[in-house]
Amino acid sequence: MPRRHLFMAGAEGAALRTALRALRTELGVPDAFPEAVLAEAEAAAQAPRLPAEDATDLPMFTMDPPGSKDLDQAMHLARRPAGGFRVHYAIADVAAFVTPGGAVDAEAHRRVSTLYFPDAKVPLHPPVLSEDAASLLPERPRPALLWRLDLDADGRVETAGVRRALVRSRVKTTYAAAQQDIDCGTAEEPLALLADIGRLREALEIERGGISLNVPEQEIVAHDGSYSLTYRAPLPTDGWNAQISLMTGMAAADLMLASGTGVLRTLPLAPDGAVGRLHRVAHALHIDWPHHVPYAELVRSLDPQLPTHAAFLQECTTLLRGAGYTVFTDGQEPVPALHAAVAAPYAHCTTPLRRLVDRYVGELCLAATAGTAPPEWVLAALPALPKEMADGGRLAATVERECVDLVEAALLQERVGETFAGVVVDVREQEPTTGTVHLEEPAVVGRVESFGSALPLGERIVVRLAEADPARAKVLFTVP
Repeated sequence: MPRRHLFMAGAEGAALRTALRALRTELGVPDAFPEAVLAEAEAAAQAPRLPAEDATDLPMFTMDPPGSKDLDQAMHLARRPAGGFRVHYAIADVAAFVTPGGAVDAEAHRRVSTLYFPDAKVPLHPPVLSEDAASLLPERPRPALLWRLDLDADGRVETAGVRRALVRSRVKTTYAAAQQDIDCGTAEEPLALLADIGRLREALEIERGGISLNVPEQEIVAHDGSYSLTYRAPLPTDGWNAQISLMTGMAAADLMLASGTGVLRTLPLAPDGAVGRLHRVAHALHIDWPHHVPYAELVRSLDPQLPTHAAFLQECTTLLRGAGYTVFTDGQEPVPALHAAVAAPYAHCTTPLRRLVDRYVGELCLAATAGTAPPEWVLAALPALPKEMADGGRLAATVERECVDLVEAALLQERVGETFAGVVVDVREQEPTTGTVHLEEPAVVGRVESFGSALPLGERIVVRLAEADPARAKVLFTVP
């Protein structure tokens, strides 16, 4: 499920940062790595297990947010002489640095994934690995899992496989810089082809009934002792880059299904009534959604730079709840096997620096490509992975929710008693006088209580800010 991304700009000593540090302590979020983990990571950084194949002649590039150092993926895109495209997609080879059963491995199983706070991140692996030795930084040879995907002229995958190889990224770019180069026609072919392949893959996504949500990021800006919260809409390059990752995840799922052993990322279909609820929210936000238009088609028509569309896209994430992992071995049929949003079998495999399960999927795909049995350490870990990832996902969701509440409380603490216009976007089934309201201005989503009558889901109402307490990360609106 896409998460509401929050990040801060400026105000190094702001009170909000102090509150965020306290929140990490309250949630018991891991902070410093144990000395044994750091020592093992330092040694591994100096002596990784290097692959025999050298693919550093491929002029690969990375695309990430500004300032990123934990670079999981690099790519090279080319046209095939006989038509179609060839995608080389390098994924950081974390297993080249992590010894199964060692201190770094055990710590990664404890952390499960990198956690993101508005002011900092809590990494899955020590930075000496995740931001240096294992990261696909430019002009530094790195061990990688190198995928080769051959596509036809319509962008369909004809063949796919993965092997270990030494790679070297030549260029580190950002989504905005890449978008500018593509729009201006100054991008070299490997980057320019991202738009061609990305659009073809988006068309195939529509064809198979999949959907990608372009959920805007929220940026917290501190100035003169107060805060503002704004949306930042994703660029087309965000979506095209995501399509390369999705394509690789689908290829990984196909490889594992063919081999009879693997772990899939799954998502059930939306429950009954969920789409109807979104119809009411769309109506309240003055978004035209004729009943004959499918949900996926509507979402693709929205502009995340418009506030009402941004609010609706955020509510659309409710249809993506319930995601999990399905492990299967010895040729058994995985149940469930489908990811409803991808509309195909799918696996997490492209961010092993930041997510535990990806390291295991990478090893399973290497074995499937080679036609060999997976390593014993992988098979031994598979049964526990779904629960480990579920526990980590719950913590990540709690972090997100608490951070949003804290930031919005800080934003509104001087405005208690004021009234705001908003839309009721959620109502509790067992307690219909309590729900969630999405304000028109500022970009805030908060709890609302009505004294007496049930809240009108999907309708515009006027609410009064009754409480905004950063110390308790609480915002409460009431109906006057």
